[in-house]
Amino acid sequence: MWLKEASLSAIGDMFDLSWDEVAGIQERAVRRGMAKRVKTKPKNIGVDETSFQKRHEYVTVLVDKDNGVVLDVLQDRKAETLDEWFRTQEMADFSDLESVSMDMWDAFIKAVKNNFGNAERMIAFDRYHVAGHLGKAVDKVRAQEHRDLLKDGGTSELKGTKYDWLRNSARIDNRSSDRREFLKLSHSNLKTARAWRIKEAAGLLWDFVYEAVAEKRWKELVGWMNRSRLEPIIKVAKMIKSYLWGILNAIRLKTTNADLESMNSGIQRIKRMACGFRNRKRFRMSILFHFGGLDLGF
Repeated sequence: MWLKEASLSAIGDMFDLSWDEVAGIQERAVRRGMAKRVKTKPKNIGVDETSFQKRHEYVTVLVDKDNGVVLDVLQDRKAETLDEWFRTQEMADFSDLESVSMDMWDAFIKAVKNNFGNAERMIAFDRYHVAGHLGKAVDKVRAQEHRDLLKDGGTSELKGTKYDWLRNSARIDNRSSDRREFLKLSHSNLKTARAWRIKEAAGLLWDFVYEAVAEKRWKELVGWMNRSRLEPIIKVAKMIKSYLWGILNAIRLKTTNADLESMNSGIQRIKRMACGFRNRKRFRMSILFHFGGLDLGF
């Protein structure tokens, strides 16, 4: 119970136990829970990466989205690792699997295609990852335009607006004078304003009912992006064009990784609370302890 609320070191201090003793208690609890876990038959799973340490080191988290529990944590984000997990793990029956939500990471795509014949109708690219790519593109346009406006002693209307462009327009409070100024700026001829309007338009394309209509509108958006003459936006347009099939699957299947993103935030909170983890095994145990939905008792 205490380990659900505090770090290993804090619990060790509280009960006069060493860090290794407390870690052992947690690990044995996870092993008991995994041993008692009954075979599941998930219909919708999410595959996501989460950072283990700095220097772009990641683990892969697999989630049963219908039950909101972590199925497993893999030591990296390689195609071979996920491929082997699908082939060898015995705690899930995938015969009723309808969707696999993920970001546009080719290693994940390859592993799912290797194991499911209908993968190209099952893989769904998460809207939040697409929005993330567009947000980064807008920020790159803003940063470059800001530098250009300041050249030769000029002034920039973009000063102090970085986070305004990353917000969704639906969250703008029009009653605020600052927000009214931003709305005026967003309707200007600035390159950043053009990039932002493209980002906002993309956010409206996820709620279509008919796949054919959705495909037409996304292709129109890609055309607009390619005509924008904004290199970061054009780069994202190429990505969307290549992976449009998975975006359309997400619209047809009405699936997102919103719950997985929320869980990822919780995982990062655990990592901060622990001041980092020394190895992937400990990180995996901690994630399963908190998010595995396990019966940890004797």
